[in-house]
Amino acid sequence: MQTLLNRVQAAHTLLCVGLDPVGDDAQVARRLAEVIDQTSEYAAAFKPNLAFFLSRENGVQLLRETVQRVPDGIPVILDGKFGDIANTADHYARFAYDVIGADGVTVNPYMGDDAIVPFARPGKLVFALAKTSNKPAHSLQDVALTRGGTLADCAARVARQLDEQHGGIGLVVGATNSEAVARLRVLCPDQWFLVPGVGAQGGDLAATLRAGLRPDGTGLLINTSRALWQAENAAAAARELVEQMNQLRPVTA
Repeated sequence: MQTLLNRVQAAHTLLCVGLDPVGDDAQVARRLAEVIDQTSEYAAAFKPNLAFFLSRENGVQLLRETVQRVPDGIPVILDGKFGDIANTADHYARFAYDVIGADGVTVNPYMGDDAIVPFARPGKLVFALAKTSNKPAHSLQDVALTRGGTLADCAARVARQLDEQHGGIGLVVGATNSEAVARLRVLCPDQWFLVPGVGAQGGDLAATLRAGLRPDGTGLLINTSRALWQAENAAAAARELVEQMNQLRPVTA
């Protein structure tokens, strides 16, 4: 996580710029370039959503070009929510890191360490789903365990143990439930959280920061996608978000 921490401290930002491109291919290619160029100054990381690229005929090439456009020193987290047995996960890791050139991924931990460890290469970032921002009618994450806590809590504990063994493993924790953010911060005091759900999904930025920040004012990557993609001036929108975050946290050099 050192590369991420270096970027956060150098740019005084916790903003993760989500790239969920919508529109025709030519329009999308132009807009991706615009958003990256306009928000790079304010981005702690970029997060392209794999599905929005794979649904296009030349999506893999577009994804590679998108990753290459991100300035050096800003991590790129490929949001693929990968989750499969170990030998298959290894091939997904090769795709994410060796083909696409990403610096990190999101993973679904349902299959346990087999789905996580293959991505935990030295210097890479792995964010395991714990308590996501969606609100399904039937939520596996909220199932209560007989030993206490929920399945989301169990996923967080597994990720923490693997982080202690391998390093570089954090959690995906949605901003739509600040109480869950606070609970998982207690369970995982040192890990980084990738936090979707602020903005269009209704997550409260201030409540999320209060619940999830580490004492040093870091430990959260606040993802925003649609608000920046749809903004007339993505730079101004990104700057405003970063200023809001920095008013609510200690900023260290």
